Amino acid sequence: MDVTLSELLASFMESPLVLWVRMLGPLGSEERVAMFMELVDGVFLHKVMTHIDPSPTNQRLNKNVNNDVSLRLYNLTVLTRTCDPVPLFASRP
Repeated sequence: MDVTLSELLASFMESPLVLWVRMLGPLGSEERVAMFMELVDGVFLHKVMTHIDPSPTNQRLNKNVNNDVSLRLYNLTVLTRTCDPVPLFASRP
């Protein structure tokens, strides 16, 4: 089974989670590659997360990633840290 990159991208962009995220607000473009890049730079996903949990974070996001891998990685690291589970009950000594 030989799947092209274009087919993988199309499949990913039509997956239920991506469709749900896209319903939360317009991305800058309707072109698949541009939408994908907008998702992976972390800025739009961070907006989604702050709507779900508006508590402030200590780290700022880089809004202008411009396809810079290190800035994208930084943004996604900040995003994943906001998703870390918080214990419901603090352990007592």
